[in-house]
Amino acid sequence: RQGTVLALVESRVLKPFAPPVPWDEKAKPPHMGVGHWGRESSFGRVHGRRREGVVVSSGILDGLRVLGFDLETTGFNPREDRVVQFALVGSDSDGSHLNLNSLIDPGCRIPSVTSEVHGIWDDDVRDAGSFEEHIDSMVELIDGSVIVGHNVVAFDWRFMEMECIRIGREAPQPLAIVDTLVLARRFSVPGRHKLGLLCKRFGIGLERSHSADADAGATLLLLWKFMRAYPDEFDGTLEEVLDSIGSRL
Repeated sequence: RQGTVLALVESRVLKPFAPPVPWDEKAKPPHMGVGHWGRESSFGRVHGRRREGVVVSSGILDGLRVLGFDLETTGFNPREDRVVQFALVGSDSDGSHLNLNSLIDPGCRIPSVTSEVHGIWDDDVRDAGSFEEHIDSMVELIDGSVIVGHNVVAFDWRFMEMECIRIGREAPQPLAIVDTLVLARRFSVPGRHKLGLLCKRFGIGLERSHSADADAGATLLLLWKFMRAYPDEFDGTLEEVLDSIGSRL
């Protein structure tokens, strides 16, 4: 049987949708408040302009919530640095779009060298709310979901766990975490395995790189490209596929 697989529906990914407010190409990410979210909204500039959410359907993960996940932070050390933006984008178990993303006040200054990478500065997060103010909305979506991210196991999830430890909370409990960096290495994809380079190799247009919502959406598209390029790797029962491609918590 040729891979009964996760499919991201191209017709919906490529269908333009009119954003509720004009988008300034050079503007910084808007302040989202506490847990800005919607079921029918875009999640960043994939393929060059805002698009309708990526939908998971017609595959082995039907009936599951599948979400791209990405964090932006003040640095690289989860024990010392803090989260300044998060995004969870994808589809719910009924196929409806999900988009939860927000800036976060880290409670410390953001180093300028880091701000120059992701474009988030101290003034942007001043009234964005702390991690503790956002965690309940994140847990609501993450628990029981299939989470997809790039370098998510070694980076994003470690930050999630440390932020939860700081506020005395247990980390969310996804069904599985699928790391597209791990898959790229496992499939011996030629070239370097940074998200932007992989997107270029597989024909995924990614603007606003290092913005959590755009990167989270791109990882879902990258997973879909992997599934088309390496179908035998995704063949099997749900349990077999998740055990093969993901980390089970």
